[in-house]
Amino acid sequence: MATSTAQTPARTPGRPMRADARRNYDRLLDEARTSFAEHGTDASLEDVARHAGVGIGTLYRHFPNRQALMYAVFQEALDALLARSRELAEAEHPCRALVEWLGAIVTYAGEYRGVAQALMSASRDETSALSQCNVPLREAGARLLARAQESGAVRADVSIEDLMQLTNAIALAAEQSPDDPALADRLLTLTLQGLKGPRTERA
Repeated sequence: MATSTAQTPARTPGRPMRADARRNYDRLLDEARTSFAEHGTDASLEDVARHAGVGIGTLYRHFPNRQALMYAVFQEALDALLARSRELAEAEHPCRALVEWLGAIVTYAGEYRGVAQALMSASRDETSALSQCNVPLREAGARLLARAQESGAVRADVSIEDLMQLTNAIALAAEQSPDDPALADRLLTLTLQGLKGPRTERA
């Protein structure tokens, strides 16, 4: 099986694709979304390529490794999470806005089995393609956290790094407990209680 040690997405920003290459890229992304949803992020890349009607070499030309493919699949959801963070930046209750946004990450991670674990691993490896998800998410979360801390609604000793790891852990726990669909909400409620600072937000 072909392998690659490169850790960045294959596309070069600003470099247009040929029409046939774009078609192959789009088919691979569509098949990867389907396979990841059905089988998790450890789905066979050979099957992804086969169902897209291309060879495994074509897949690796576009996506040099599994994490690069995962990053491309999750880009749309990432953009939505970043947009939601901007909407919540002016929310009336900063602490609840922060927890709502963390809950959106849990929901996003729950779409594909294995995402939470992959994001946790990528947080410790800045060379990973998936770190390109973690960095903007961490920056967006840091802004929401800072606003909540400045208002006194969240404890000053809370760090965004700890919050992101906690969020991924909640997503992982929810993934491993499919018979308890309310688990993530309960854990996020506990998170809200633990975050509260000297000024408690009114309902």
